[in-house]
Amino acid sequence: MSPKKKTIKKSVAKGKPGTTAHTKKTTKKVAKKTARKAHKRSAVTSGKKEKHAELRKLLLGYRKKILRDVKEEISKFISGEAKQLVDTAVDDGDLSFVDLAEDINLKKLSSYKDRLNKIDESLRKLDEGTYGLCDDCGAEISEARLKVMPFAIHCVECKEQRERFEDLEKEYEF
Repeated sequence: MSPKKKTIKKSVAKGKPGTTAHTKKTTKKVAKKTARKAHKRSAVTSGKKEKHAELRKLLLGYRKKILRDVKEEISKFISGEAKQLVDTAVDDGDLSFVDLAEDINLKKLSSYKDRLNKIDESLRKLDEGTYGLCDDCGAEISEARLKVMPFAIHCVECKEQRERFEDLEKEYEF
């Protein structure tokens, strides 16, 4: 973006206002100020772009790892490891162990699915420019929290409040 040149005419005590020399001098000053502002904006924008590219790479890396883990879990199930457990089960205790193992695998897959959804949501927010803002209060999520969990959608305060509420719900559940 090239800076626009403005011609400003000022009356100067020394010399005659409106002269060519006076006009050129003021034009240069305005052009320099505009160029400095544009340079600062581009530096901020390029730094932000680099950070966003880095975050995108990190999120896509997490996504790839989770998909790999999901494929591994599904291939174990399909390959017959679970079937082999059922075939070798001797009594009801063994069968309940097999049921427990299947439940754990299903919970694991459900957890993977939730994380994938959060990562996809974070990638969408990154594209929109709303990444790093808490879904509940709209405050900025701390950089330290985003480094640890780049797909976090709540600030620490809101997350703690949600967890306390969930604990209360569990405590008074009938």
